[in-house]
Amino acid sequence: MHRFEPWLAKWGLTADGAPFESLAGALLPVRRGDAPAMLKLAEAEEERRGAALLAWYGGEGAVRVLEREAEALLMERAVGTRALAEMARSGEDDEATRILCKVAGELHEPRDADPPESLIPLPLWFRELAVAANRHGGPYALAASIAEELLEAPQDIVVLHGDIHHRNVLHDATRGWLAIDPKGVIGERGYDHANMLCNPDVETATAPGRLVRQLEVICDAAGLERERQLMWTVAYCGLSASWTLSDGNDPWRALRILEIAAEEL
Repeated sequence: MHRFEPWLAKWGLTADGAPFESLAGALLPVRRGDAPAMLKLAEAEEERRGAALLAWYGGEGAVRVLEREAEALLMERAVGTRALAEMARSGEDDEATRILCKVAGELHEPRDADPPESLIPLPLWFRELAVAANRHGGPYALAASIAEELLEAPQDIVVLHGDIHHRNVLHDATRGWLAIDPKGVIGERGYDHANMLCNPDVETATAPGRLVRQLEVICDAAGLERERQLMWTVAYCGLSASWTLSDGNDPWRALRILEIAAEEL
């Protein structure tokens, strides 16, 4: 808790819950006056890059940035009663996917200001997949080959959120659905939609017919071409698996979804 104290004092905040950890940051629910907010302290450059992108969004499709300095980020806290993951698991999968597509569309719109210079080009983002393909072949090599084809001739280049999924789009009772935790990438917009098919959990994502059905919903809602989006899904799953493998964990979840998507190609 002591890590947050300088920022609580600086920005006139009071704690409004227990602190918790994310993969690359520490967070504390707070209030500034009567308004709920979230204080986040970055522990990696990726988090700082994401904070800069969140500020660039200007509250359109994402939570508003209230303050930002050094490793600290104070942002609007979404306070609502709905959750996309629960919707997906309880008969509202199509609606949850349409909401994700709507939010992604809002985030992909250009802004008046230039985007942050720290954005990572998508080919660089995929570097870990090339490493895995060289070492392990198999599905990694397939995904790397497809990724190379996509990245050599990109379409619809936009500023990407980089991690759009059911738990990174939150409901606010006043402002609707808002994204959090962007990664700060730039490239073809189909990349952001691929992750939707891998969530909210492996059981849902690999249920018979689910990937094909949600692919149809995504292509209809976002105006994407079916085969190219399947290619992005294979590429994304390969990248996700390579990240998991490099962390020393079993990438079976991403590989199973990759297999389903590859069968549809």
